[in-house]
Amino acid sequence: MQARGPLMIEHRLIERMLQFVNKVLTKIKKQETVDPVIVDTIVDFIRTYADRTHHGKEEDILFRELKEKNMSNDNRRIMDELIEEHIFGRKITEELIEANDRYKRGGNSTLSIITAKLSTLVDFYPKHIEKEDKVFFPASRAYLSKEEEQAMIKEFWEFDRKMIHEKYETLVQELMAD
Repeated sequence: MQARGPLMIEHRLIERMLQFVNKVLTKIKKQETVDPVIVDTIVDFIRTYADRTHHGKEEDILFRELKEKNMSNDNRRIMDELIEEHIFGRKITEELIEANDRYKRGGNSTLSIITAKLSTLVDFYPKHIEKEDKVFFPASRAYLSKEEEQAMIKEFWEFDRKMIHEKYETLVQELMAD
């Protein structure tokens, strides 16, 4: 298996979640209300799976290795764009969390912000995924040996193995801080 394989498999799950988010957006428009728990669930998926788990493997493993390579200016520019896009996704997610928190406290005027942030994520991720799947990942193969790819895959699995512990360690810390 190539190192991009697990990352592309993760992209398919993210795309399925985006289909669900589209259904939520349709429901919001029809009912002019949203279940904040559903928004919390979407946020949890985006933060834990799409960002921390998936982007974590890209940034902490794949990009780390590629930064050491003599990449073309074009490929290095694309990698930098992808990192900036990850930061953008985090920013939109944080804004969604803030709007949902205000909504829970009776701030019905934030429904339009929630809708806008969910729509932004639905528009953003497919383009980002396509850039990775069809442009960057294929190009990055030229810089990695089979041995390096296999070592990365092992590191991906170890990264995933630790994620559940990280998630719930953070949860308990946050609960205890209150």
